[in-house]
Amino acid sequence: MRYRELGKTGLMVSEIGLGGEWLERHNTEEVRDIIETCEKEGINILDCWMSEPNVRSNIGLAIKGRREKWIIQGHIGSTWENGQYVRTRDLTKVRPAFEDLLTRLQTDYIDLGMVHFIDTAEEFDMVIGGEFMEYVRQLKRDGVIRHIGMSTHNPETAKLAACQGEIEMILFSVNPAFDMLPPITNIDDYFAESFDEHLGGIAPEREELYKLCEQNGVGITVMKGYAGGRLFDAHRSPFGVALTPVQCLHYSLTRPAVSSVMVGYDTPQHVYEATAYETASEAEKDYASVLASAPRHAFSTGQCTYCGHCAPCPAKIDIAMVNKLYDLATMQEEAPGTVRAHYAQLEANASDCIGCKTCEGRCPFHVPIAERMQKTRELL
Repeated sequence: MRYRELGKTGLMVSEIGLGGEWLERHNTEEVRDIIETCEKEGINILDCWMSEPNVRSNIGLAIKGRREKWIIQGHIGSTWENGQYVRTRDLTKVRPAFEDLLTRLQTDYIDLGMVHFIDTAEEFDMVIGGEFMEYVRQLKRDGVIRHIGMSTHNPETAKLAACQGEIEMILFSVNPAFDMLPPITNIDDYFAESFDEHLGGIAPEREELYKLCEQNGVGITVMKGYAGGRLFDAHRSPFGVALTPVQCLHYSLTRPAVSSVMVGYDTPQHVYEATAYETASEAEKDYASVLASAPRHAFSTGQCTYCGHCAPCPAKIDIAMVNKLYDLATMQEEAPGTVRAHYAQLEANASDCIGCKTCEGRCPFHVPIAERMQKTRELL
């Protein structure tokens, strides 16, 4: 296992990490098997955003006696109310939820205290300038958290965090499907004989974010590195071809400022499939050639690539984000609580769609957007 410094924190993290979300669907013994396999493979960083009590307890039992071997991203603002996850800034709920995290993980400190997801500039300003951030600062002064981090899916909000000064690292969603911005005028240009593996094919706001984090010494840990498994299936991939776990990991780990990819595991075998990256050949890591040789019709199959060319919407819906959340929700048997929470936070959502279909005329990939808005409204 190779290790990278996480921004300016001084922490050396394994470039393959453990994202805890999938552990919610496993019992104590299964969680222990997965975590022990991670440890054996050299993984030393785990993210626990989940507020569900059992998964917190199971993780705590699995790392008991070996706490010092783990760098923990623990989230502040993720609570459990009436049997379900709720994101909140109410300190009367935030404090006991974070104390519960410490108790159940059987630890008296969290390495990376994560301000739990902020996806708008308005909320960022409110949180940073309010009592929530004062609570986070006090936790750091008391040594209960060692470093301050933040999670977000929005590159513009992430850029605010990268420049804020106190936030030392960001948990951000990175994968080719979220990053790539095919050209509007000539889609065939995307399939040139040589594919630029650097930043040429990335949405400008994401390119700027990665460079800004690198310049400011703000580390990035990655969520959604596999796009919920969508990239493994040629039929669901926006590229019309399937990538491997190793190729997806290589994509994320070659972005500026990225230190580790938080991967979700259902079995020890999933851990091995991810850590195979450490011994993979350059040919096995090569995602660029796979994308370059994708079928030329791949982008006209009705798959949303979240490119944003459908904007602007007269109802002010962020269509790309709604489509992204719909896809993430349908990748699991039940829509995850985080996806529902992100959707609920949107200023306008699928319920605001007026069915004018002007967006469909601008979509270069012929996505039936109005139909997807209806499905999203029913699902979320």
